[in-house]
Amino acid sequence: MTELTPPAVPDHAGDGPPGRRRWVGRTIGGIVGVAAIATAAYGSITSAAAGDDIHASMTIIAPAAAGGGWDGVARELQQAQKANGLVNNVQVVNMPGAGGTIALGNVSVLNGQANNLLVGGTGLLAATVQFNSAATLDDVTPLAVMVEEYDVIVVPANSPFQTLDDLVQAWKADPKALPWTGGGSFDQLVVAELALAAGIPPVDMTYISSDGGGEAIQALLNGTAQAAAGGYPDNIDQIESGRLRALALVAEQPLEGVDIPTAIDQGYDMKLTNWRMLAAPSGLSGEQVDSLTQLVLDSTATPEWADARERYHWTERLITGDDLTAFLAEERARIERLYEEMGL
Repeated sequence: MTELTPPAVPDHAGDGPPGRRRWVGRTIGGIVGVAAIATAAYGSITSAAAGDDIHASMTIIAPAAAGGGWDGVARELQQAQKANGLVNNVQVVNMPGAGGTIALGNVSVLNGQANNLLVGGTGLLAATVQFNSAATLDDVTPLAVMVEEYDVIVVPANSPFQTLDDLVQAWKADPKALPWTGGGSFDQLVVAELALAAGIPPVDMTYISSDGGGEAIQALLNGTAQAAAGGYPDNIDQIESGRLRALALVAEQPLEGVDIPTAIDQGYDMKLTNWRMLAAPSGLSGEQVDSLTQLVLDSTATPEWADARERYHWTERLITGDDLTAFLAEERARIERLYEEMGL
């Protein structure tokens, strides 16, 4: 696939849903109810679409509550667009529920309304599979993957496991007896991918669902779980403080400035990343899609966005057009296979 280089910057110009049917193996955790969507929130989306000029007004929809990863992407884009005069009036609307599929469903009916952007990514694609949602990414217009974030495999500092292979060998000896945790369903997919790479049936694993990265870290530190998969940004402070030991980075290539070996370099073929994307409603003209795609590229070429990438430890990965279509199809097939292996 082709990964695009963003345009030059002018000198004046920087989640996890619960299971669809049942948790796999001995998965432990509650099921989050579908959040109701307030009429005011939906109204704020449609009102922003009253004009045709995408540079006059834009609503960026974060399909989760404030403070999460999708919300962070939305607000950093808002700042980049406002600071550089790319869009005059930019608002962010939070629309949580069902792993992002509530927001996806609402955006899917905004046919032809180009003044709306939906933040999504691996988690949203996974949620459409988990929930077998009526709306899928086929019902909107994907514009671009912008960045990706990597998971890291961690254990408590006092764990007997010094390497990823130490951990995997103990896990293989009795898969149900070694509990894992993570901050969301994406992390569960990562654990399932490691299980497959290690020759362990994912249906046999014990996965303790945690409500976010902080709760997952506490489950490790209090002994509820013995290992975890979680976003590198969520775990970096605990790793640097010495409370957690990082065994592997789940990335195709080592991350510059990060002294953690990849799972691939240790013999485990793991490539699932937490990528972030933007989509628009369906029913847009080719000219509108081109203009929105260029707006995304212009936004990610600003110094504000570059600063956000550094703060959030995001890795730039720009994919658009036909390459994006192929990428999303590959990712959906990968995620569907993981859920099937988990028995969902």
